[in-house]
Amino acid sequence: MSFKMIKKFLVSVVIASGIIFSGQLYAHGGLSLEDDLCVLTVGPYRIHFTGYQPMSQEQEFCEDIPEIGKTVVALDYINDELRPFATEVRIVRSTPPFNISTSTTPKDLEKVSDEDLENMTIYHLPPDVYPNATILVEHSFQEKGMFAGVVTVKGNDQEWVSVFPFAVGEGMPINWFTDVLPYVALVAFAAFFFLRSRKKPNEEGTAA
Repeated sequence: MSFKMIKKFLVSVVIASGIIFSGQLYAHGGLSLEDDLCVLTVGPYRIHFTGYQPMSQEQEFCEDIPEIGKTVVALDYINDELRPFATEVRIVRSTPPFNISTSTTPKDLEKVSDEDLENMTIYHLPPDVYPNATILVEHSFQEKGMFAGVVTVKGNDQEWVSVFPFAVGEGMPINWFTDVLPYVALVAFAAFFFLRSRKKPNEEGTAA
């Protein structure tokens, strides 16, 4: 394999790692990472999402919940326009006819009847106004599996719904940017300079 081919391969590995990392950031419905903040998008509005498990995990999480047990989620309004609006929060479990996946959207939820929705619901915070711009959700998950959070905002005769699927009990997810990509880049650059150092003597020998 030539030096150029190896160089192209190493660059491809770094780029592929970045693509995988990007997919991890935007794989869970309305949730996304923006400047190291977990943000839930509801229609034209944004809400800061912070989740943690006081009994088992010190690290905050944005998407999947690492373990079963008590879980606390704080939703803080980023847009002040949300303060006079009514916000409803619901957590539903994956069960027929609503099988939740990472690609589940509000449109999928529209296909579920009110009766089925109530049967799937494991937590419900009725619509209310939060002038202090903070909503606290506390729930103890008793089983592993796929779930979805449903946040509904009503105001000015309009309604916006955001759905964010998440898994429970799969441990802390890998952070590709901090846990994997630095090592991939280090190996790639080390290999590059090693091959480059070997190439120089060969060139000098050819020139002589």
